[in-house]
Amino acid sequence: MAEANSPEIQEKETLGSLIKKGNTSSAVAMGGNAILAAAKGAAAFFTGSGAMFASAMHSLADAVNQGFVFVGSVLSERKPSRRFPVGFGRVINIFCMVAVIVVTIMAYETIHEGIHLLRHPAEASGGVWLNVGVLLLNILIDGAILIKASKEILKEARAPKASGPALLPAAFKNVGRAAPPTRLVFYEDIVAVLGAFFALVAVAVVALTDFTLIDGIATTLIGFLMIAVAFRVGYDNMIGLIGVSAPQDVEDKVSAAILADADVRDIESMRIIQEGRYYHVDAVVELRTGLTLGVADDIKLRIQQHLTTNPDIADAAISIVEDDGKTSWHRREAEIEKN
Repeated sequence: MAEANSPEIQEKETLGSLIKKGNTSSAVAMGGNAILAAAKGAAAFFTGSGAMFASAMHSLADAVNQGFVFVGSVLSERKPSRRFPVGFGRVINIFCMVAVIVVTIMAYETIHEGIHLLRHPAEASGGVWLNVGVLLLNILIDGAILIKASKEILKEARAPKASGPALLPAAFKNVGRAAPPTRLVFYEDIVAVLGAFFALVAVAVVALTDFTLIDGIATTLIGFLMIAVAFRVGYDNMIGLIGVSAPQDVEDKVSAAILADADVRDIESMRIIQEGRYYHVDAVVELRTGLTLGVADDIKLRIQQHLTTNPDIADAAISIVEDDGKTSWHRREAEIEKN
């Protein structure tokens, strides 16, 4: 029997711990959308509905995307190494960019199908109730995923909890501070719910009237909604790859934590970079005068340890200087009160 400390056991335990840290929203969304893609694909095959085909393409794109994103979220949780000293936080941005490519391709195919249906409207071939049932299942599953993603956004943003009609507006307000995979799930499932609703309307109108053009209109509209998601997610992850500063409220909380130390007099400068869902703090702190080098070094370590107790802060690099008697750091009280 292998010993508990063997390399094989350690590797398995490490992989398992990384998977547990993977983004839950993307894993749930991957499973849910895979089921929906299969159900919609079968319904589109039997009924010939273009809107159902578009919705199936969207669900398939979502399932593939969330698989990429979940793997990326697992890899991004790896600890820093000698070669990669700041960690792997930006790996998730790379995987999200791959997901954007998939969405764009699926959006093109969906718009192409929509234009074809506008030029050559297809007659309904029956199976109306099959389409309606699948689309209602779509709204139910994607609605549940959207609610979970909204709650995850509030959790990751450390925002007050919300429920009912206030949940979605609160998620929109705080989505910029959520992890990239959670943002992707949130945006995609908004479009998924809207797309299923549009497809449901198209199926009902085609079944009850002779206005067959609505099938092509709904299909094309769903494709353009997918383009909007690709653009939004692509932009967010592009700036994430470049390296983006932390939101203002995060900076205010970090500065408040530093200034709360009894031996700190001012913050000469501070930079907080966001990588994935983590922050890297780099600050020059002014301490009270008259301290020995040993005492000042202990204070620096105390500040660093205090900051890294925050689960969102990956590391804190603190430099110390003596107080120069001038105020360099001005807290934005108006913005703090507004938030």
